[in-house]
Order: sequence, then structure tokens, then C-alpha cells
Amino acid sequence: MPGQRFKIGIVGVQPGRSWAARAHIPALRALSETFEIVGIANTSEASAQAAATEMGLSKAFAGVAELIAAPEVDIVTVAVKVPPHFEILKAAIEAGKHVYCEWPLGNGLAEAREMAALAAAKGVLGVVGTQARIAPEIEYLRHLINDGFVGEVVSTTLVARGGSALRGGTIPDRKPYGYLLDRANGAILLTIPVGHTLAALRDVVGDAAEISAVVARRRPTAVAVDTGEILPVSAPDQVLVSGVLASGATISIHYRGGAPLDGDGLFWEIRGTKGDIRVSGSSGHAQMVQLSLMGARAGETAFRALEIPASYRTGWPEDVESGNVARLYARMAQDLLTGTRTAPSFEDAVAVHRIIHAIERSAESGCRLVLTDRKGTRTTVLAGKRRTSACCWT
Repeated sequence: MPGQRFKIGIVGVQPGRSWAARAHIPALRALSETFEIVGIANTSEASAQAAATEMGLSKAFAGVAELIAAPEVDIVTVAVKVPPHFEILKAAIEAGKHVYCEWPLGNGLAEAREMAALAAAKGVLGVVGTQARIAPEIEYLRHLINDGFVGEVVSTTLVARGGSALRGGTIPDRKPYGYLLDRANGAILLTIPVGHTLAALRDVVGDAAEISAVVARRRPTAVAVDTGEILPVSAPDQVLVSGVLASGATISIHYRGGAPLDGDGLFWEIRGTKGDIRVSGSSGHAQMVQLSLMGARAGETAFRALEIPASYRTGWPEDVESGNVARLYARMAQDLLTGTRTAPSFEDAVAVHRIIHAIERSAESGCRLVLTDRKGTRTTVLAGKRRTSACCWT
């Protein structure tokens, strides 16, 4: 109903460093007419109380179970590391709470599918934090593509860096960032920056139909700057993908670990029959950085800046991180009030997890994998069944 305020409990708040502290809390405060933060929970009550005091929040729950059980909590926001996502989300959904989960949704495709199925069965709204999809630059880019700026999309190329905290040879601090070095934790170059950007790419140019990939680890160790320790690395620092979209357009992606030397960390070009558009940013974390657009139509000899209309930014926090998260929360509220499905959903998350799974399988097997036919219809052939000597179904 109009004027309703949704009450949120946040799991995972560490002042000064966590994503919840940097993005979620400022976003929700900017939407104070729609949302109220009723409390937070961390791994211990003492940690939650310290965070609540520093962030100016009214309540620290004794633990995650108490937050989930609290009758005043309408929405549980899960902003912790990836491995506990499944357990926390399952408990929240079974308690009948709506949930906002940071990306990646699960530690792999199987967990994501199970959580999406559970949310659907319980009739609760599950949204996932792939907020690059609703960044103003991406929304305007989608409008330009749909409006025919480039004509028919012929190809898309994406070259990006994953950031210094993801396999650049060093990590700033061992405690918050060390878990990123272990592939088993599901928070790696392929799942985080590549996954966020893939979610936006799907919205703009459509789904992948065929994929061939190489995933490699070129740096076997990383140095923790705060302690000087040399830590083992099992997570990949190179992701190369080539393939075909459902439209027939070709796609090429190369993500590399480490921060760019010159601050130019993302180059995404969409080529078409009538023109080209380029997206750039300081990092391959498209969900976290200011993006810019340039374009050129047939007959032009130079790219020109494509200014984002003011209407795409007006009324939102100017900060990129909290602004994009605020846009996602606003969509979640709209969906809860009207029954629409405008926020990135668990089902959307499964679609991105499926592409990541195909990239991993292609890299492991050396096969080109078929995800959909060229019209975008999902295949039903069993995984691993060979189509030709060089192509497998997934």
C-alpha cells in the first residue's frame, strides 16, 4: 500500500570496510520514506553492537537466527561472504522473509538454483545485488541499443581488469580479502567482477548461445600488504571467453586480475551495422565505478561522448556505489507493492550463474558449450552429450 515502509535487518556490517556499510546503509537512508533499518547481525552480538553503535543504528541482534525470527523484520539483507549465503537465505526464506542477497547468489550454480526454487515455492521475493544492471549508464546504453543507435549488433568485445583485491599479486589486508584467494569460496575474478558485468551485458545485447573459454591462474601466490605474508592462490587471474550470442552476434571477453596502471580498467565495445558504442570505466567492477559512454554512427570519423540524460540520475545518491544499490532497493519496493518484477531476481541470478558454470566447464573440458539455440531457447539436452567433435551441450 502507498506509504508503507519496509523494515530491514542486515546481516554483515563492518564499519569502514564492508559493502553493507559503504553502500547498503547509505542507500537505505536515502530511501528513508520507503525503508527502515531495524537492526543488524554479525557473527557475534559484540561485533554487531559495535557496528550498530558506530553506524548509528538502533539495534544489534544477538545473532542471525534472532534477526530472521524477529517479527518486525520484513526483509533480510545478506551482505556477508559467499560461503554462508545458502544457509542464511534458506533460513530466511523458510521463515517467510523477503530477501536481498549480494552477488554471487550462491557458491555455484547448484546452490543458486536451489535458492531460486525455494523462494518461488515459499512465495517470497528474492532479489540479487547485480546492481550494474540498473546503473544509469547501462540503462541508457540499453535504450540506445534498443533504439537502433548501432543498428543490428554484429559483435561485442570486453577487456577489463578485476581490481587489486582480486589476484593482482597483492591484497590490502589478509582478514577481509584473504578468502578471495581460495577458488573454493566462490568469490573470485570469474564470479564477482565478471559475473556483475555479465549480468549487465545480458540486458544490453542478449544471452549467450555458445561459449568457449580459458580460465587460468598465472600468479600462484599473493602478498598481504598489512602483514607481509605470502599466501597461496588457487583462484584464477585470467578469464578468456569467446562465443556467440543468441542473436548470432559474436562475443569476446578477457578479464585480468590486478588494477590497471593508468586507471583505465574497462573497455567494452558494441559494434553494429550502423554504428559503435564504447563503455569505459576505471575498473572491471562495473557495479562499483563511474562508467562513461562514447559512440559513433556510420559516416562519422571519431567517437563522441554520449551524455546520460539528467533524468537517469536525478533523485538518487551521487555516490556510484550507494546510488546503484538505492536504485535496486527502490525496484524491490515497487515489486513488493505492485507485484511487478523489475528488480534483479533469483531467477536472473541463476541465468548468470549458468553462464559462469559453462565458462568453467568449457575451460576444464576444452569443449565449446552450447547453452541455447540461436533464437535464445534453452537447450534440454543432457550436459556433456557431444554434438560434434568440438562442441558439447550444457
